[in-house]
Amino acid sequence: MIKQSPAVVTGLELWQWRNVAIQSAIAHNVSPSEVDWLLQEIADLDKLTLRLESFKTWTHIKTGFSLEELNQLWEQRLHQRVPIQYLAGVTPWRKFQISVSSAVLIPRPETEILIDLALAAARENGLESGHWADLGTGSGAIALGLADVLTNATIHAVDFSEAALTVAQSNAKSLGFEKRIKFYQGSWWQPLEHLKGKFAGMVSNPPYIPSDTVLTLQPEVVNHEPHLALDGGSDGLDCIRHLIRVSGEYLQSGGVWLIEMMDGQADKVKQLLEENGNYDNIAIHNDLAGIERFASANRR
Repeated sequence: MIKQSPAVVTGLELWQWRNVAIQSAIAHNVSPSEVDWLLQEIADLDKLTLRLESFKTWTHIKTGFSLEELNQLWEQRLHQRVPIQYLAGVTPWRKFQISVSSAVLIPRPETEILIDLALAAARENGLESGHWADLGTGSGAIALGLADVLTNATIHAVDFSEAALTVAQSNAKSLGFEKRIKFYQGSWWQPLEHLKGKFAGMVSNPPYIPSDTVLTLQPEVVNHEPHLALDGGSDGLDCIRHLIRVSGEYLQSGGVWLIEMMDGQADKVKQLLEENGNYDNIAIHNDLAGIERFASANRR
């Protein structure tokens, strides 16, 4: 992301830039809606104002970017295929504005459902307090979501990447959750050995894309998002196998095990959970598009 500097432009200048940017987006097979998304983030213009173009007559609009810098941003989007969220430095997720950088996976809307599933499972099993883990926290999105809905729980967020943890800790502080979320650098459960057998729940969006498939993803993903957060091994299930195998030692009896996975992995994940022997109440849940996206279970 280009460093922001104090800048003020006229509504007419921004209107002209917007029109050119929309046409260039169409020419480069980028959604024109991204132009307005960027302007909402950097110029604090709402959707209605942009749609009606009422800002065109304004004499002063604070953008944080000069028009030259704004052009540089948009050139990166078009020609380097840098995700718009990285350029803006933020992305909306649930009710939060979450800071993101190339050190973390951009939180996807479908992952928001993990929080709803976790809350439902916590209520059903009487696990709304105690210790909950977000393994592979990245930007901290899941940890923030858990802290928001499980107001009496302590959230433990783990990531192998120190750069990712820096982003996650910054998000927790800016959103007022720094006292509710504890952060650890390490691999999966390893930093939490001091709490073995005490966790009410575990939530994770682990790497689950097969290695060969990662390289075929759209350039915004394969060239800019961290492969550490994407590559799940030859069949995409390496990390999920580990979480199935090890989590039984850390969850309390009845504790919740909940993960996101790739379309087409549900049957195998269910089979792995059943064969492990430490889990019951195994269930598969769909995302909003009807894809089998999530798996949950309880520690026997």
